[in-house]
Amino acid sequence: MKILNNGKLILGLIISIFIIVIAASLGSSRISFGDTILITLHKIFRIPLSDNIDPRNVSIVWLLRLPRVLLAFFTGGALAMSGAVCQSILRNPLASPYILGVSSGASLGAGIIIISGISLPFLAGFSLPLTGFIFGLLTVFLVASFSSRIDKSMSNNTIILCGMVLSLFLNAVLTTLSAVFSDDLRRIALWQMGSFAMRGWTYIWLLLPFLVIGTAGIFLYTKEMDILSFGDEQAKSAGVETGTLRKKLLALCAVLTGASVALSGVIGFVDLIAPHAARRIIGSRHKLLIPMSFLLGGSLMVCTDLTARTVISPSELPVGAITALIGAPFFAWVYFYRGSSRESAKTQRKNFGC
Repeated sequence: MKILNNGKLILGLIISIFIIVIAASLGSSRISFGDTILITLHKIFRIPLSDNIDPRNVSIVWLLRLPRVLLAFFTGGALAMSGAVCQSILRNPLASPYILGVSSGASLGAGIIIISGISLPFLAGFSLPLTGFIFGLLTVFLVASFSSRIDKSMSNNTIILCGMVLSLFLNAVLTTLSAVFSDDLRRIALWQMGSFAMRGWTYIWLLLPFLVIGTAGIFLYTKEMDILSFGDEQAKSAGVETGTLRKKLLALCAVLTGASVALSGVIGFVDLIAPHAARRIIGSRHKLLIPMSFLLGGSLMVCTDLTARTVISPSELPVGAITALIGAPFFAWVYFYRGSSRESAKTQRKNFGC
């Protein structure tokens, strides 16, 4: 079984690389897959290019498409990992960083930067993701604080309810700011739709530190998350501090989601779809679930972005709108499918006298 799951991960990595190459090749200017690979190898390893490759194609692939595709992949992967963690620690298949308010906090922080034009001293390029991260992290602390005051045991339902209430409040604040500062309304609206257009290599370097820190932190607690999936009582009997663990993991989700939202805008449902698909493929063991969620989430985001920029080319559709068109029916399916499954199980137990 272990060899089989490792094989699935390797296959998922190969498919992800293939999707990245395809996405970097397709667009208004069609470039062959082979040329895309040669251009990438030339830029990374200085392998000589053949004379029949147009210099304009080199610029298109290296400066425009590849950074955009990689940013989409890393953003989708970060959101998917956050979704997998939220669903696991809250034991709720519909839980996500968006429901818990992390993305709303990050959105508010990014909106303030867009409106005010403030940049951090010595860290001007990091102003947007850092602010998104800080506001997302503050949202997590507020949710945890409110939850602990209402319910000392910090039950899953209490955390989700507090997150949803705070999320609605922060969205209302951002909407009010957008209305007051109407000159920036269009910029904020376009940013909230989500897009990877005109994102160069700088954005990738801005996201990578947050991605590395968040991913490394999550992998430190994969065993604890496996234990927590059996319930709080079993986890506590095994020596796991459930409240502290939830706070740490939610903070790591804030690192991943906050930076992703601040750089790319609000893009939902990837954090819901990818973890479910990953569990179907590789099971619920978090050491394997987290990387598979990353690969699936990244690949889904790349495919979505490719659709957004090719369906009505040369114009583009908002990436967030496409993920919502896919994700909303999926959300409904998860809810009603699980509901019908539970009713069926209860009926079977009743029929058999259980």
